[in-house]
Amino acid sequence: MTDQVKHKQIVLATRNQGKVREFHNLFAPLGWSAVSVAAFPDVPEVVEDGDTFAANAIKKATTIAQHLGLPAVGDDSGLEVDALAGAPGVYSARFAGEHASDEENWRKLLDELQGVPLSRRTARFRCVLAYVEPGRPPIVASGVCEGVIAHEPAGEHGFGYDPVFFLPQRMCTMAQLAPEEKNRISHRAAAMRSLVEKLKEAGR
Repeated sequence: MTDQVKHKQIVLATRNQGKVREFHNLFAPLGWSAVSVAAFPDVPEVVEDGDTFAANAIKKATTIAQHLGLPAVGDDSGLEVDALAGAPGVYSARFAGEHASDEENWRKLLDELQGVPLSRRTARFRCVLAYVEPGRPPIVASGVCEGVIAHEPAGEHGFGYDPVFFLPQRMCTMAQLAPEEKNRISHRAAAMRSLVEKLKEAGR
């Protein structure tokens, strides 16, 4: 299989359909086809037990690439809130419990920040992407999107903490942005742009 063909199909080491949709839109201009790992039912589940976003992203991508013999992208992303010393961080998806819903997670976040003024509710979404081809070292890229945690949720788009992540420069939450706009400014978009540049530099 040539590099050109391999680059046409990249397996995303996620079953989160929100992320799959975002990656599909981000990869489309490159002519790459992004396929969820859910399309490969025999792939082993990856336990995200790393203490950093990068460790989890590399572990996911490496496991998928080795198992399928295809290039894979693993991502780990989450919310870092300054008033909570960077929490929930790598525990963002399970902040309110192992199988917590998005709403349960952001409601717990709002509870934790009760009484904290807006000026101290600064936060950022951080995304780390790891691109792995079988037998080759990973290429890692990251991106951030700065904002503050709102006092109340707003918006119908997006997923995760988007309803409570307020963007001062746009005077709205991430969940109030059209998907196309979110894809331009999100932490995942920033990480993707960085990854594409690193892939070009590496001749991939």
